[in-house]
Amino acid sequence: MEFTAQMIAGLIGGTVVGDPNAKVSDFARIEEGRPGCISFLYNDKYLQHLYDTESTIVLISENIEVKQDVKPTLIKVHDAREAVAKLLQIYESMKPRREGISELAFIDPSAKVGQHCYIGPFVAIGEGVEIGDGCVLHPHVTIGRNARVGNDTEIYSNAVIYHDCRVGQRCVLHAGCVIGADGFGFQPTETGYEKIPQIGIAIIEDDVEIGANSCVDRAMMGATVVHRGVKIDNLVQIGHNGEIGSHTVMSAQVGIGGSTKVGEWCMFGGQVGIADHAVIADRVMAGAQAGIPNSIKKEGAAVQGTPAIEGRNFWKSSAVFKNLPDMWAEMNQMKKEIRMLKELLAEKQQS
Repeated sequence: MEFTAQMIAGLIGGTVVGDPNAKVSDFARIEEGRPGCISFLYNDKYLQHLYDTESTIVLISENIEVKQDVKPTLIKVHDAREAVAKLLQIYESMKPRREGISELAFIDPSAKVGQHCYIGPFVAIGEGVEIGDGCVLHPHVTIGRNARVGNDTEIYSNAVIYHDCRVGQRCVLHAGCVIGADGFGFQPTETGYEKIPQIGIAIIEDDVEIGANSCVDRAMMGATVVHRGVKIDNLVQIGHNGEIGSHTVMSAQVGIGGSTKVGEWCMFGGQVGIADHAVIADRVMAGAQAGIPNSIKKEGAAVQGTPAIEGRNFWKSSAVFKNLPDMWAEMNQMKKEIRMLKELLAEKQQS
């Protein structure tokens, strides 16, 4: 697909500076620009790349001052990062979606598959399954009995949806994602650990994206729920009976303990861990590797460290921590000097 600068400006509400008929058919980072590509610049610390890039068009935030002539046509927008995201969404939506069912797929006769779906080779769809319209199931996807998948959801290779679980509309499940595996429930006994049956389900609501090899465990009873609009990175674990509030985002290797309730619009950096049965308020931000052992009741709190504390205090504490060896030596020296002073004072009193 080929687009002119004028067409692009019309799609994203930008202003063309240069040739309105300049044409592009691909995207590239500004420092790796090539003729026929569109790039973007939203931070003036990368401004030097604008003068060297070979890209034909550059989306640029209007607050960036261009101080010399440039080769590419510019499209000025309020926020280049926001504009390129919108443009990529438009570009993706214009790609033709695949349709049809591979002869190598297995679909149980009792299953229902909607219209305009693509079912790839070696997909396995169990009894009583319902697949909505416009879904794309890449090769080797497995859908367990009586599971439900909503319209326009895309599921990549080797992802598994266990029996009875539900996935909403317009979701994306990446390769190796597992929805509804057993929660980690075992009862210690004198002879070992006795498994507690996990008879609940997992529910993924609309517009959720879950990264590669991430897992959402089924509940022991009831449901583990990932609410609308949640975005989950790769290698994330959601424990059984958990609840993730709408529009929360999680980076890679986050671990959420069982029965933990996470609020809406939270943001968790990589490797954040939250203990089981915690309750996390709305809009909480946890920095990378934060360990959260208890509930956070303050809406909008920003925490860091293990155990997690208020972010500003964490950085102050970190500054102190790196000086602890010197402080320890100084303290020992002070103790030595105080002991010597006490001895001198005692000698004077005796004399």
